[in-house]
Order: sequence, then structure tokens, then C-alpha cells
Amino acid sequence: MKQAIHVVPTDTLHDTSENMKYIIITSYAVIFLIISFLLNSPKEIMEGLKQIVQSPSILLTDYFHIGNIGATFFNSSILMLSGIALAFINKAHMNGTLIAALFTVGGFAFFGKNIYNSYAIMAGVYIYSRIVKEKYSKFILIAFFGTALGPLVSQLTFGAEKTGILHILTGNLAGLIVGIVLPPLAGHFVKFHQGFNLYNVGFTCGMIGTFAMSFIHAFGEKHPLVSFLSSGNNKGMGIIFLLIFTSMILIGFLLNNKSFRNFIRLFRHSGRLVEDFVIMDGFPIAMLNMGTLGLLLTLFILLVGGQLNGPVIGGILTVVGFGAFGKHPKNIAPVVVGVLIGALFQGLEVNTTSVLVTTLFSTTLAPIAGRFGWLAGITAGFLHLIFVVNLGPLHGGMNLYNNGFSGGFVAATLVPLIEAFKKEK
Repeated sequence: MKQAIHVVPTDTLHDTSENMKYIIITSYAVIFLIISFLLNSPKEIMEGLKQIVQSPSILLTDYFHIGNIGATFFNSSILMLSGIALAFINKAHMNGTLIAALFTVGGFAFFGKNIYNSYAIMAGVYIYSRIVKEKYSKFILIAFFGTALGPLVSQLTFGAEKTGILHILTGNLAGLIVGIVLPPLAGHFVKFHQGFNLYNVGFTCGMIGTFAMSFIHAFGEKHPLVSFLSSGNNKGMGIIFLLIFTSMILIGFLLNNKSFRNFIRLFRHSGRLVEDFVIMDGFPIAMLNMGTLGLLLTLFILLVGGQLNGPVIGGILTVVGFGAFGKHPKNIAPVVVGVLIGALFQGLEVNTTSVLVTTLFSTTLAPIAGRFGWLAGITAGFLHLIFVVNLGPLHGGMNLYNNGFSGGFVAATLVPLIEAFKKEK
């Protein structure tokens, strides 16, 4: 089924140079770096970073709790900056997909990805590009998103009581293998959910993680899910991120000739893969959307009494990144409502970190609401909450994009049913 792609006429787009896009996105990574040194001393950051790097990092490992807040921001900044540098060197365009990938990496660097467990996977994707004789830039997005399996590297390295050279070699070899097999598998699995699950690599990583966990279990190793969470950071984190997201709106406003013109037009997109808002509507409009999503979700977390800890902040930043590539307030709202209804039906408190993280990442199914409407979106969110709880044990928390894994199954099941009943009518 082909999708009609609607592009805003060129006279309504306010072009932003490639260099300016890079500068703006890089500035947020630099801001994270500055924040890290404002919150902790260099010594505290290095000590916290050591704890972060040496943790198995499986779901849910809040780096605020494992290390400290400054070390977490430092970790996020370094991963984002290295990703930006890699993209720049490979002459990748700063479009919506790249922005989504960078903010996803930066967000998950608050709980699961770190400067140790990510690079072997990126290197594996590079090896794959050499094998098939293609430019690395063609697979760079998969390299970034593929770091979802970083906990596999960490678990194999630091999961034992004592870490030796064999553990380090095994962990990094696993990362390289993951990187090599990811590109062909990700290209195949997108057909499974027809592009209605925005975290396609998350679904792919879930399948790989399930295979990896099966092998680990076969050798008698057990790796239960964990829950290391921090609390009490709402005032400081609330101020920081409300300012950051407000700045995104301000930048978008200024670049859009000091107006919000065409922002609402963005809501016409379903968000189904591949709809790149930077290409289709312009960088300023994408920035407006990203900032708006960040503000709304941060305020939502605070209003329901949730905690702005590592996983929740990671979820918000991921949604913000996808504000340039598939998500906007109109298509995420029904899915969010569906998860909250599901939580109430199951007697779950909506302000717990587990429910809030699921709520944020359930927006991977936003294209279903964008394409089929509110009822379909609510149904998708409701089903997602049921699926996501039961899929985590399959990969032992080694796939950080567990919601992308769940979203793939929900989309693959729900979309054909919706389309079938629509045809019947």
C-alpha cells in the first residue's frame, strides 16, 4: 500500500543551512556537557562514570542512581557528540531521522547506553558496510539505533563477579556481531509491521536479544530484570528541561521568520515510516514540534506526580527526537490515553516509573493513530501496555527498546485487522 507524501510548497519553507542544523543540534549536546560540570565536580563525574560503565545496564538501570546526575549528563553528551562527529565525517544530512537517532542515543544514555557498551555495535555496522561494499553513511542510523543492545555488551563484560580479559573480549565480540547482523535484519523486519512502529530497530533488537538470551540461558546463566531508580530530582530536572524545550520552540520560532506559521499543518502527517518532518516541513517547524512535545510531556510527568529520573528523561528525549520524524501532539495523544486507560483497568498507578516509561515509549505506535484515528490509537496504547510487560523477560532486559519490540507485535496484529474491517464496510 503506497502512501501519499505531502510536502509543503517551497515558498512556505524557511531553509536552514546544513551547517546551522549541525550547530543547533550540537549545542544541545554541549549544554548537557556544561550541565554535568555544574552539577558535580570533575572527580565526582569520573567516579560516577566508572560506576555507570561497569554496570550491566539492563532494564531498568537509572544512571542517576548508579553513578550521579553529572556523570549521566556527561555520558549522554559524549555519546551525542561522538554521534554528531561520526555523522558529520560521513557527510550525513541533519534530517529528521538523524535528529531522532541522536536524541534517542542521548536519551538512553540516561539509562542503559554508555561510552563503553555502544561503540562495539557501531563498529560492527561499519564492518557490515565494508563487507557489502557500501558507504557507512548508508547504515549510520542503524548503527546509532542499534546501540539498544548495549546492555548485552555490558552484561557479558561485567555480569560476572569478577571481570577478566575474556569477559571484555566476549562482550565486545558480541557487540560486533550484533552490529554486523543488524542492517539486513532491520531492513527485513520493517515489513512485519508495515512501518506503523517507529522504533523498527527496537523490534529487530528485541529479536536479536531474545536469541542472545536463549544462548546465555543454554549455558546456565541467569540474568533477571532489575529496577534501580532514583527520585527527588523533579525541581532541578524540571527547570533544566523546561528551559531546554522552551529554547527549541524559540529557535524554531525565530528560524520560521518569527512566526508559528505552518506548525499546525504538520499535524496532517500520520507519522508512518518514512515521514521526515525536516525534509517535508522544514527544520524550523520540526524544532517547534520537538520543543512542544518536550514541554507537554515534562509538564504531564510533573502533573501526575511522576519522577524525572533517568528512564523518564530518556523517554522524553526520545519522543522529542522523533518530533522531527513521525511524532506530533495529535498522533501521540490517543496512544498515551490508551496506555493510561489500560493502567487504570489493571489497577496500576499511573505515576510509577514503569507506567510512565511505557506511556512515553508507547508513542512508537503514533502512526496508527495518525492513519486510523483516535479509537485505533487508544486501542494500540491499551494493547501495548499488556504486551510490553510480558516481552521484557524474553530478552532479559538486554534490548533497551523493549517498547519498540512490543510495538512491532501490536502494529503487526492490529493494523491488518483495522484494514480488513475497513474493507468490509
